[in-house]
Amino acid sequence: MSTIYDVAHRAGVSPKTVSRVLNGDGPVGDRTREAVETAMRDLGYVRSNAARMMRAQKSGIIGLITGAISTRNQPSLQQGLPDLFIVQGIQRALESSGMTVMIADTAGRKDRVPHLIDTFLSHRVEGLIYVAEYHQEVNLPQLPEDTPLVLANCFDSRGTVSVLPDDRRLQHDLVRRLIAAGHRRIAYLALRPEMVAGRLRPLGYRDALAEEGIAQDPALVAHVDFDQQEIGPQLLWDSIDRMLRLDQPPTVICCGNDQMAMMVYGILRSMGRKLPDEIGVAGFDNYRAIAETLYPPLTTVELPYNAIGVRAGERLMALISGEGRDDRAPVLVAGPVHWRGSVPELRPENVVTFKTLRED
Repeated sequence: MSTIYDVAHRAGVSPKTVSRVLNGDGPVGDRTREAVETAMRDLGYVRSNAARMMRAQKSGIIGLITGAISTRNQPSLQQGLPDLFIVQGIQRALESSGMTVMIADTAGRKDRVPHLIDTFLSHRVEGLIYVAEYHQEVNLPQLPEDTPLVLANCFDSRGTVSVLPDDRRLQHDLVRRLIAAGHRRIAYLALRPEMVAGRLRPLGYRDALAEEGIAQDPALVAHVDFDQQEIGPQLLWDSIDRMLRLDQPPTVICCGNDQMAMMVYGILRSMGRKLPDEIGVAGFDNYRAIAETLYPPLTTVELPYNAIGVRAGERLMALISGEGRDDRAPVLVAGPVHWRGSVPELRPENVVTFKTLRED
């Protein structure tokens, strides 16, 4: 187990300086304090025998780090409202446990996370949950072994316990439903490939086509960074225009999320296309402020943020009780397809009608 001398050597300071940081009984510069705290986290240093005994006592506190409080409650390119809904799910899972959830907001600054973790550890939290605003990889400081951590909507390279949306399966289930409705020419406007969802969801799209023996047409797939000012909408318009000019154009367009679908509605109408008579549109998220207010209402698949929160809370409680500590497999959460009026149920004669309308 690491000692105060190990911390001092790692931080490049004297043991007395480390003691001052630990006890708060002397002046220490901010940079020096940060170096000492980083060294303690890296080494997994337990502050003292007394502190170790204090941690053995139950505090009844769960620490929750999120950006939900400072995030504006409106949809955005990458997230919608996941962190807020995930937090609600966590609270629901923990409300009967007798635990008190202590929430700290990052204010959109990832550099604040190490300090927030240290603050929670000083309050002897029994466990921590970190909530990300969208599916992504994170790199958090190492916690002491006796403080379990669960990552919600994110993962890391260390194999920390995580609860994630099953993006690949969600997209697969939506495309399978489109195929069941008679669609064979299904276009896909994906999110940026740098995003985890931008890589996983196209795999689900391909899985569904392959299962039904439908050859994937590369001309029907495009990754679109659609929120770039001026350029993004132009690229989105151009991608749709190229697809509609194919010899065999799509009968439905799948969008990377519901916000993109809302933009696609406007673009198709500016082109004189009738929804859903000439072409269908499907989204991803089931962001109800969009999906239920568009006309026609948007067919989409639900990204289950509340369920992610519930599963994260349940997983943390299991870890605190000593269950499943050797199980590092991520918990993948899926949700239902919401079939609404934006996608038509095709019959063979409808495909001819759509082609005739386009040719006119």
